[in-house]
Amino acid sequence: MIQVLCKEGRLKEVVDLLDRICGKRCLPSVIVNTSLVFRVLEEMRIEESMSLLKRLLMKNMVVDTIGYSIVVYAKAKEGDLVSARKVFDEMLQRGFSVNSFVYTVFVRVCCEKGDVKEAERLLSEMEESGVSPYDETFNCLIGGFARFGWEEKGLEYCEVMVTRGLMPSCSAFNEMVKSVSKIENVNRANEILTKSIDKGFVPDEHTYSHLIRGFIEGNDIDQALKLFYEMEYRKMSPGFEVFRSLIVGLCTCGKVEAGEKYLKIMKKRLIEPNADIYDALIKAFQKIGDKTNADRVYNEMISVR
Repeated sequence: MIQVLCKEGRLKEVVDLLDRICGKRCLPSVIVNTSLVFRVLEEMRIEESMSLLKRLLMKNMVVDTIGYSIVVYAKAKEGDLVSARKVFDEMLQRGFSVNSFVYTVFVRVCCEKGDVKEAERLLSEMEESGVSPYDETFNCLIGGFARFGWEEKGLEYCEVMVTRGLMPSCSAFNEMVKSVSKIENVNRANEILTKSIDKGFVPDEHTYSHLIRGFIEGNDIDQALKLFYEMEYRKMSPGFEVFRSLIVGLCTCGKVEAGEKYLKIMKKRLIEPNADIYDALIKAFQKIGDKTNADRVYNEMISVR
């Protein structure tokens, strides 16, 4: 089983999870048994996983703290937050220590349900109890605040993570950047990205796509173009959305020739432009009274449809 976990690249994940529950390294047998229960849980075979857990507990093959933590996780996974909290309270009454894994389970569920204020309260309770949040705790909060319109809070927790030496996941960071609408917050997100990259964060094409869109919507074309060339430098391929945002943005601010330049680059890379891109170019040429080029672009649009 250890070999299987190694091949799947999940051994460190399971060991780290148990460290957060127990606060110490566990025996290989405990790692194997716990990973078995989680594997069944991930397949949403809740009853089967609970039956397996009971058998393991009866045979002292997993420790009670792990057992309680898994039950909380299972209840929360089913969406039964009330029962999960009852198990958590029972865990405390029996003298078991709280752990960062269980708190993060509650934070995740609250964020998924949109109750981000309760998730934030749980983070405070967690830290007041002397339990340190870890990267996944903050990733849940960042994603939750981003999805439910609290862009400043999402940015705030990204900054907290970086300050504490933690790294946001790419998916959480992208959710946060995607949610940002105010130009000052786009600049703030870009600053966080720069700091995170310096510490080893690896953005993807979606990270840049969302930021480029944000800068264009905030009328900062120069910063959008800077990010485009940063993508190129990092050997990333700007996709359709990046080109669409750039071309439409350039046309809107009167830089139609630059817009057409990126249309040519786009086509050279075999990325098909759509009607929005052609419409933006046609309107931009018409706005400056250049009927010849407006007609040329229109004819090109018709020919490729």
